[in-house]
Amino acid sequence: MVERDGNVAEPQHGDDLAGAFGANVRRRREEAGLTLEQLSAQSSVSRAMLSKVERGEKSPTIGVASKIAHALDASLSDLIGGATAAASGVAVVLRKNDRPVFRDPETGFERHIVSAAPGAGGAEMVVHYLPAQVSTGLLPAYPPGTEKQLMVLEGTLTVAIGGISETLNTGDSLFFQADADHGFANRTNGPCEYIMVISRRT
Repeated sequence: MVERDGNVAEPQHGDDLAGAFGANVRRRREEAGLTLEQLSAQSSVSRAMLSKVERGEKSPTIGVASKIAHALDASLSDLIGGATAAASGVAVVLRKNDRPVFRDPETGFERHIVSAAPGAGGAEMVVHYLPAQVSTGLLPAYPPGTEKQLMVLEGTLTVAIGGISETLNTGDSLFFQADADHGFANRTNGPCEYIMVISRRT
């Protein structure tokens, strides 16, 4: 389970996360040859918000971060600053204390990158933590060919996919095509934690 008692060192939080995320957004935007205005139009995120994010002055919510990532054709792990994929034949270890962690400043939602080499083999693994009565809201559709599989580690999770809703309890699993808007909600008074594998077919 995710530890939140203050005893685990986590390198990316608060201003550190905002700075790293913002720097990566700016780098990807410039590599794509986009102005702030163009990225704003593509992501439906205001130019003012994008400017604050790029300068590290504002930590985005999970919804805003997802819109920016999709507009830049990047994964959240790319923008958060996860480890790079392993070279062929080389083992990569990601220690628990070194996990890149995204925290939604408004809801307390957490996204932990637990893949030692995100993107290796076309897949990455993350752990999500939803506090009581918290929802991610609807997240934008991924490109066709993107699949998600998840298993609930603790609590009860409600998943909305393209107008369909599924409720999962501890130990339940779900597979779905992620090329439709989808969201995750914890409608209970206890915490919810789930592990998810995101696969992208090339």
